[in-house]
Amino acid sequence: MRTRVKLCGFTRAPDIEAAVVHGADAIGLVFYDQSSRAVGIEQARALAAAVPAFVSLVGLFVNAEPDWVRTVLAQVPLGALQFHGREAPEYCQAFQRPWIKAIAVREDLDLARVAQEYQGAASLLLDTYDPHQAGGTGRCFNWALVPAWLAQRSILAGGLTAENVATAITRVRPHAVDVSGGIEQGRGLKDQTKIATFMQEVANGDQSR
Repeated sequence: MRTRVKLCGFTRAPDIEAAVVHGADAIGLVFYDQSSRAVGIEQARALAAAVPAFVSLVGLFVNAEPDWVRTVLAQVPLGALQFHGREAPEYCQAFQRPWIKAIAVREDLDLARVAQEYQGAASLLLDTYDPHQAGGTGRCFNWALVPAWLAQRSILAGGLTAENVATAITRVRPHAVDVSGGIEQGRGLKDQTKIATFMQEVANGDQSR
């Protein structure tokens, strides 16, 4: 099975075009104003124009007011929503879109309980726990905490780079991987060489899974 790839945190159309050329399955835009990768609606509309058919556009939100999510959905053609805060399942299900729930993985977390609670999610995104930051930490978590039954429906995130993604795929065998900082030259500014290298290393990891 080929590992799907979501590249996230775009702010420039040429970077999205490079991601598409190199085979990204999904493009993530951040609608969270405390993030240095955040985009507004007009900017997001312009970026969405660079996303062709059969590449999914995903909107990332953190504890957003429902009206803000609906406002974005009314103006930006998002194919899926990704929630990175304390959103309850009922909240996530309210927008008539496939949704992804980010889970901050730590040693004492009961992943089986969380998976049951968010069973309506299209996927769970497994990220690094940080008490002060909702994702984008640039750090890996202990991949051994992810059971095989959960990896098959999960997106692996947290500190992935071209240097470690092939190993992560071999060890965890996730449905997909997600990266933002690991393909950047600066916050929100993607590096096209890093994108190409990351995608090649995903393919290398697939060869050994």
